[in-house]
Parts: sequence; C-alpha cells; structure tokens
Amino acid sequence: MDSLAAIKQTFFQECEEQLAELESGLLAIEGGIQDSETVNAVFRAVHSIKGGAGAFALDDLVRFAHVFETALDHLRAGLLLPSAEVTGCMLRAADVLADLVRAARDGGSVDAARCKALGEELAALDPDGAGTVPETDDGMDGIDFAPVLVELDDLDALPAPSGRHFTIRFTPHPDLYAKANDAAVILREITRLGDATITCDTSDVPLLSELDPEGSCLSWTIRLRTASDAAAVREVFEFVEGDCDVAISAEAEEDGEDLDVAALLARLQGEVAGETAEATAQQLIADETPLPGSEVIDLSEVRRQGKAHEVAPEPASKPEATAASTAAPPTIRVDLDRVDRLIDLVGELVINQAMLAQRVFEAGLARASGVAAGLDELEQLTREIQDSVMAIRAQPVKSVFQRIPRLVREVAALTGKTVRLVTEGEATEVDKTVIERLSDPLTHMIRNAIDHGLESPEARLEKGKPAEGQVRLSALHRSGRIVIEVADDGAGIDRPKVKAIAARKGLVAADAVLSDEEIDNLIFLPGFSTAASISDISGRGVGMDVVKRSIQALGGRISIASRPGEGSTFTMSLPLTLAVLDGMVVTVAGQTLVVPLTAIVETLQPKAVEVHGLGGAARVIAIREHFVPLIDVGRELGYRGNDADPLDCVALLVESEGGARNALLVDAILGQRQVVIKSLEANYRHVPGIAAATILGDGRVALILDVDAVVARSRSDAASHETFLAAAG
Repeated sequence: MDSLAAIKQTFFQECEEQLAELESGLLAIEGGIQDSETVNAVFRAVHSIKGGAGAFALDDLVRFAHVFETALDHLRAGLLLPSAEVTGCMLRAADVLADLVRAARDGGSVDAARCKALGEELAALDPDGAGTVPETDDGMDGIDFAPVLVELDDLDALPAPSGRHFTIRFTPHPDLYAKANDAAVILREITRLGDATITCDTSDVPLLSELDPEGSCLSWTIRLRTASDAAAVREVFEFVEGDCDVAISAEAEEDGEDLDVAALLARLQGEVAGETAEATAQQLIADETPLPGSEVIDLSEVRRQGKAHEVAPEPASKPEATAASTAAPPTIRVDLDRVDRLIDLVGELVINQAMLAQRVFEAGLARASGVAAGLDELEQLTREIQDSVMAIRAQPVKSVFQRIPRLVREVAALTGKTVRLVTEGEATEVDKTVIERLSDPLTHMIRNAIDHGLESPEARLEKGKPAEGQVRLSALHRSGRIVIEVADDGAGIDRPKVKAIAARKGLVAADAVLSDEEIDNLIFLPGFSTAASISDISGRGVGMDVVKRSIQALGGRISIASRPGEGSTFTMSLPLTLAVLDGMVVTVAGQTLVVPLTAIVETLQPKAVEVHGLGGAARVIAIREHFVPLIDVGRELGYRGNDADPLDCVALLVESEGGARNALLVDAILGQRQVVIKSLEANYRHVPGIAAATILGDGRVALILDVDAVVARSRSDAASHETFLAAAG
C-alpha cells in the first residue's frame, strides 16, 4: 500500500469516528442537551470530514459537508434554535453524510436527488434567508465587485491585554479555496483564542483585468495576545496544513512589567542542553531589574527536581493542568491481525502452562515443593497476561448501538409510526469478534419490534397509550456474559394468532398443547411470519430465524418475555469472548468433555429417592421441590447405546435457552480450568451437540459441549418417542 492510500485509509477510519460523534451529539441536542461544547463537537466533526475530503478531491462530500457546516455554524452562533424540525433535518443530513463517506470509501454512489433535496432543506434553515446551495460552476458571471477601504489605524491605541504575544503570517494557496475552505473562517477561529490585530496584505493583488478568479493573492499578519500556547494556535491551521504558508513566532516582552521568568527559563532550558542552558538563563535573570514581589528561582533545586527540564506551573496555569488531566487518554492504532496473533500466542502459552502443570503432577512433586510453588505463580501470571490481552480486544457496544438510531428513523418513516429509542449500557465492553457479529441480529430485532411490536399511533391512542412508541436497547454484564435486551411497549405477542399461523404453515400440529413459552418460541422457526403481506421490512419469514441461528453461532441463547397489551422483551445472552472460557472438565463414556461454566448452576450426586421415571425411558430428578429432566450426555452424543445409571453418575444442573433447567448426567468431574477455544468447524466439520474444541494439559483434544444443542436434541428425541407410542397405541 502506497503512502497516499494509507493516509486515505486513515482518513476514512477517522471519518467513522467523526460520524459517530456527530450522531451522538445531534441525538443529545435532540434530547435537550444544548451546551456549547456539544454543539461545537458536532460542528468540528463535520468540519473535520470536509477538510479531509477536500484533500482527496471528494467534491460531492465537500459540497454537502459545506452546506451542513454552515447550518451548524448558525446553530452554535445562536442564530438557529435547535427545534425538533431543525434537529430532525440535521439527523437526516448526518445519514446522507455517512452515505457519502461510505460511497467515497467503497466506490459506490448516493442518490443525487436525495442529496440535493436535503442540501436545499439545510440551506433553507439559513436565518438570513439566503437558502442557496453552492453550485459546481466556478464562473465569474454576474459578480458585482467594489473595493472597500477599511481604516484600522485607531486599533494601535488600544491597550494590550495580558497573556502571550504571537505574530502569525498566514498566506493561503489556491488549493485552500479549491477544497472549499475559507480564510475568513480561519481568521475568526484565531480571534476566539484571544485579542487579535489582523492586517491584510494586498500588495500582491493585480489589476481587476488580470485577476485570476481561482488564484490567491491575499495574505494576513495577525498579532495575537492569548493565554493559549503555540500548539493551540497551530491547531487552528491543522485542516489547511499544506494548502497555506503559516509562520508562527512568539514575541519577547518589550518591557519588564509582565516578565514570566519561569516560562523563559523553561524555554531556554528546552533549547540549550546541560550547563549551557543554566548559565545562559542565570545571566539573563541577572541582567533583569528585580521586580517588587518577584520570585527568585533556585536553578539547582530545579535541576534536582526535574533535571532542569521542568518547572512547576504557576497558580494561573492550574486550570489548564486540570483540563489536561481529564482529557482522553492517548491511543494508538494497531492492525487487528497483530492483536489476533498476540491472542493466539497467549492461548498457546496457556496450553503450555497447563501441560507443564500436568507433567509436574505426573512426576509426583509435592505441592509444597519449590517447583510447584513456582508453577502456581506462573499460572497466576499467565492468567493475568491473558486477561490483559483479552482486554485489548474488548470494545464498548456503543459502536453497534450508534447504528441503531438511523435504523429506527428509517423504519419508523416506512411504517408511519412515531418511535423513541432509549439506549442503556453503551459503555459495556465485549470482545470485538462478538461486536462485529451483533449488527445483523440487532438490526432484525429492532425492525421486528417497530414493525410487529408497536401499534400505529391511532391504535395506541385508542388503548390509552401515548402515540409515540418506545423501543429500549440495553446491555449489561451478568455472570460472566453480556446480556442485551430489546424491549418495546407495544401490543405483545398475540399467542392464539401465532399458534394458528404455525399450524396453517404445518410447523406444529393443530391440536398440539403448547405452553406460552413454546408458543412464543414458534416465531424463531424457519418460514414463520405474522406479516399479512411482503414488504421492504418484513413478511418473508427469515428475520427471527436468522437472529436465533446467529446468536447460537456465537455460543449464546435468546429468550422472550411477552405480556399481551404491554409489550415484549427479547433477551440475548452471549459470551464476553470467543477466545477463552472457564469450563468444567468431565468424562463421559471414556471421553473428555468441557462444559461451559456459565451454563452450570450447581453439581450434585443423584440419590435413588430423587430419580423418577416419566413416560417410558424419560427420567427426572427432584431438586428442591422441582422436577428437572435428566439427560444422559453419553447417550445423546452417541458414546453409548444404553442409558447410564444415574446413581453412578454426577448431575450438572444447567440453565439453557429460555431459562429452562435440565440435569446433564456425566460419569465424573475432573476439575475446573480456563481453556482456549479452537474452532471445530474450521479444522474438521460441524458436530451436533459440540460447540468447539480445546487442547488439555496432557496434549489431548477435548470437545466443548453445546449445552443448548444437547438439551434441544434430547427434547426432540423425547417428542419422537411420544409420537411413536401414540401411533403404536
């Protein structure tokens, strides 16, 4: 990849961050937060995208961003009120801006009519009534130009304010204007830093007959007095760097009234190394006339405390220090392949540590020996390294949640419903791999909640509900997993209708006796849909089936809680990472398996009085006044042909999909350990009832049990057995 392509890739990565900040800021403004920092952040996001787009000659993006930026400038200047109409228009503009960015990145296109219509809508927000959109024609026809003489001589009589003096020489190149940047905007930003005296140099302006309309012949000299440092001054020009000549110089004090000895000393000591800097600074201080109340700096003490490179800040600079301490921590961009490689190596380290522990155990070394003690420390250190490395891949779900508001707006517009989205727990962290695969399931569920869950505004008003429906999206950590909920306050699941549709489609028997939970779960069957007609939103019966399979592919489960007339809640429970898990190592018919610890509620030894037969071969176990089905893992996986004796086994009480509990029968428990997940499908093929594989300390491969799949398989076998008995009878 050449350097320009790498820079362009970085630009698009930063665009995604700016677009996320833009939408979150606009949503905050829509929600009533109207502080200046939020408005400025939104403006900076669009301005940053426009500046970068100009550097790569992305004309459509620059043109639309310019109109958007103008409207935002009116908003932050207080000339435009953040009404619902204004914020709604700007949110739609943010969607178009995102489409333009992605089209520029992926080589697609955006509907020109839509861009033009929204650009005109933004321009119509102009409080001055201009209401115009910049055209691509750069001709000079119709321009009425008249020079205006401005007298600035009286500004010299103004008293100089306190702070630092800077002299800035600013000379734009023609490219600066070609990329839709404006020198007047930059000069205005300079004045925000402090008191500025701006002088325009017109010596290079030719006669009107010789004027190049696409050229640049003006330059400016700015004398700035500000409390900010040189870095803050240079930051104003960062978006036009390379398209202009900028020279920034700090002026020395003309008199001794405001001499900042500490700042002068620090600057000198940063420029001259060692004793030379100290001697020069001492000489300068000795030449100065001491001021009443001025402080004499002990250079030897400064050298001891900071090796003559740092000077304690004065009280006046404490707010700046406080602001810096609360700023976002520095970050770096790292290629994801490198992180994945690091995680793989740490996984191998975990496996080798387990193998070493196994060898020590087999050698018969006492636990109190030095080798065993060192091994325990190695195990602890390995776990800490693994946790730290996994934290590198952990990302907040905010990146997924930020895509949902646009989806809600689009689906609400298509259905004619008024919807308010409420998000909670956006900072909840989860492995990046899980986040990347959450987008499609969440998209299906949000569309389903709006289209099927929420009633029309008229129907809601008739039921005494507000016309505006609510969809809540939340995330939280629970028992070592991430739980994501999608809830609506709509009509809930119409269970008689769901069952009738399933029977009509042949998905269940018409006379089947089903519980509420079983009826609710019918919507996950392939081909099921309650939509009366096929539309752009729903009706083909693939949405919720895709959701369930996607969640199960992530090692998670999904459940439904619905109350007729009050709404439904879909709950997804997912592992925090797809790289490691804590598991219970068990044996079944001579085979070693790993059961995910998050699925296990408790372990117990069955007793004869607790085990009961049910309907032929089926068995249940009584646990605290509840009967729980017993499932022989060895029989379900085909490891043995006959059912094992429960009294000779260990029962693992597990919680499966929908919160239902079952007891898995295994021969013995070998222990609990953290294992590295290895994909079985990528290295072999899919095996029913098995989620993945891992490598144990003795080098053997152990299969990781898919608890939900084993339970579902057991239920299917039981249902088939009941059908056979009914047919035989």
